[in-house]
Amino acid sequence: MTFEKTYDIQKDNQIVIKLPESFKSKKRVKVIIEDVDESREEKIKLLKKASKDPLFHSDIDEITSVFEDSDRELQ
Repeated sequence: MTFEKTYDIQKDNQIVIKLPESFKSKKRVKVIIEDVDESREEKIKLLKKASKDPLFHSDIDEITSVFEDSDRELQ
């Protein structure tokens, strides 16, 4: 089972991880610490914003249509 969440580092250079209930019966877990690129978080925010953009959706629809046509040609 995997659980992933981004945490802020506290002033004392520590983090506190509250595990979900599904981990209650577990005896061991693996913790990997990876620094988070702030620009990555900004990119994810922009992607979420794009997912609601009508122009973005029309582009995706157009691309999907093109691939549907090419898929039919292969059949």
